[in-house]
Amino acid sequence: MKALVNGELLKTPVVLKISAFFVISITFFYLGKHWSDGYRQLIFFNTSRQNPSSSSSSSSAVALSPNNDRSFNLSALIGQNDTQSIVTDKTLDQAQVPASIAISAPPPPPPFRRFGIVNDNGTMSEEFEVGEFGEGDLVEEWRNETKVGDEDSDTDKGSRVRVTKFRMCPTSMSEYIPCLDNVEAIKKLESTERGERFERHCPEEGHGLDCLVPAPSKYRTPIPWPKSRDEVWFNNVPHTRLVEDKGGQNWITREKDKFKFPGGGTQFIHGADEYLDHINKMVPEIAFGHHTRVVLDVGCGVASFGAYLLSRDVITMSVAPKDVHENQIQFALERGVPAMVAAFATRRLLYPSQAFDLIHCSRCRINWTRDAQPVYKHEEILEEQWKEMLNLTARLCWDFVKKDGYVAIWRKPFNNSCYLNREAGTIPPLCDQDDDPDNVWYVDLKACIIRLPENGYGANITTWPARLQTPPDRLQSIQLDALLSRNELFKAESRYWNEIIESYVRALHWKKIRLRNVMDMRAGFGGFATALKQQNLDSWVMNVVPASGFNTLPVIYDRGLIGVMHDWCEPFDTYPRTYDFLHAAGLFSIERKRCNISSIMLEMDRILRPGGRVYIRDSLAIMDELQEIAKAMDWHISIRDTSEGPHASYRILTADKHLLRG
Repeated sequence: MKALVNGELLKTPVVLKISAFFVISITFFYLGKHWSDGYRQLIFFNTSRQNPSSSSSSSSAVALSPNNDRSFNLSALIGQNDTQSIVTDKTLDQAQVPASIAISAPPPPPPFRRFGIVNDNGTMSEEFEVGEFGEGDLVEEWRNETKVGDEDSDTDKGSRVRVTKFRMCPTSMSEYIPCLDNVEAIKKLESTERGERFERHCPEEGHGLDCLVPAPSKYRTPIPWPKSRDEVWFNNVPHTRLVEDKGGQNWITREKDKFKFPGGGTQFIHGADEYLDHINKMVPEIAFGHHTRVVLDVGCGVASFGAYLLSRDVITMSVAPKDVHENQIQFALERGVPAMVAAFATRRLLYPSQAFDLIHCSRCRINWTRDAQPVYKHEEILEEQWKEMLNLTARLCWDFVKKDGYVAIWRKPFNNSCYLNREAGTIPPLCDQDDDPDNVWYVDLKACIIRLPENGYGANITTWPARLQTPPDRLQSIQLDALLSRNELFKAESRYWNEIIESYVRALHWKKIRLRNVMDMRAGFGGFATALKQQNLDSWVMNVVPASGFNTLPVIYDRGLIGVMHDWCEPFDTYPRTYDFLHAAGLFSIERKRCNISSIMLEMDRILRPGGRVYIRDSLAIMDELQEIAKAMDWHISIRDTSEGPHASYRILTADKHLLRG
């Protein structure tokens, strides 16, 4: 007892051991807490939302800290008692770090970064699929708000563009085509006898589309290709005029909630396949899918001629005006068949010279001689008109090949020999030699014959499919900034896009998403479309060549693709909801100098189907503006790095369009 009173207990071995353990525990606890509070952890997990207004847009992400796999001097760190200040790491936009974690200035990125999806077990997996939208995911309620462009405050001047969401257009505009439905401009035309009312008459500046064009009230996700060739949903194109007018000609029928397409036409009521076999038998050298790859079908109806040529590896530009059968092109595109609204009237069509291997007209309502197509009739007056047709084609130097029943076939000459040996004063005359046949944007038709190039450019085309990868002769004659390296540029563009599309197919499973009707808004030589073809994606591409740049359309057609010239400061001539995928590479950074970016984006929304996708590849300088406009249209967006990495000057904006209900 005395020993206890004198403090001997404190000197016993048991107490000394307990005290030492306690001191060591406190020390390690302090060091551990200091390390965890003051420096980045190795892994961050957070849940973020792309669009706060949509509960369906939340996503989870995992990011690796730049401190991973690095060594530290612990003795130096122990002496640091002050928590380091927060520094935003702009390279980690894809995985936002929680604000409660203090972050040091970012070191250089690690040599290896892995991306994927966090699975149910909490581990990262690269096995994931990009699937179709369900009906429930597509539909969102929409309340109108006034669109307002707002300058940033002085404290944040010039850093971002603010746009509130666009209002919904009236339901009466569900099939609105701005440059073809301009009633006020059409009323002011001096004459309409040559079909002027069917040509482009765009709204004046300041009176263009400023709202989101709605879908029909019972719109459904389109039937996928190839089933869509034969049937589409009635509620997506709710018009029965063609059924009433053309049902007896096997164009189209209605069965319950669908339109059915038997494959017939006015002059091939027994089906397009039988008709195509007939043509091939008449002139075997036509050789669909070999000698004949690119076709123009004038007055195409619902485009069954072009639809059935697709199975023969032939792509057809099917055109018709928005006339009394105004929804025929809409039906064609709903089926997944290449088509656009166009009229033979007073202006050149928007395609280059020597573009098509075959041009087809079956009761196409073109005023050739006197508004008649008398090939298949035998009445005396029509036989007289047939003679006039033969006379006209002879003066055009077309070689009459064969007539069998109601089908007649002519061949255009290979050179200028016939043109130059015609009698003096023959009508139509030859065009002026300085008349550029590839100049087509708002250029009037002329009653003259354009000479063929003396060097044979445009005529010496390789057979399909070799022509897809062969630099054509006309690559050397079109206007470009390059002189000696054109073939190399052509091949480099093809390699560039093929590598990119190959990676999309592999990583993003592009073969499992809807990519039927595709538009490349700045097509170049057609490398993007070529890559889709090489990757065997079941799609067709409308290659658009902006009128503000070099005209590469001759090259696009010579390699066996289709396209059109267009000025993106104006609306495009197609119905709403006609494309599944819109691709724009470098378009906006160029056109922002001339056009209203919001107008282009609204036009994209108009022609894009609900459930459709957008890929915009452009410079960082314009990405903020594109993001704000896309959000204002309720596109569901994300920003991706290009293959060059996070420090490149370009980014990729990807977006999905959902179905909005007013």
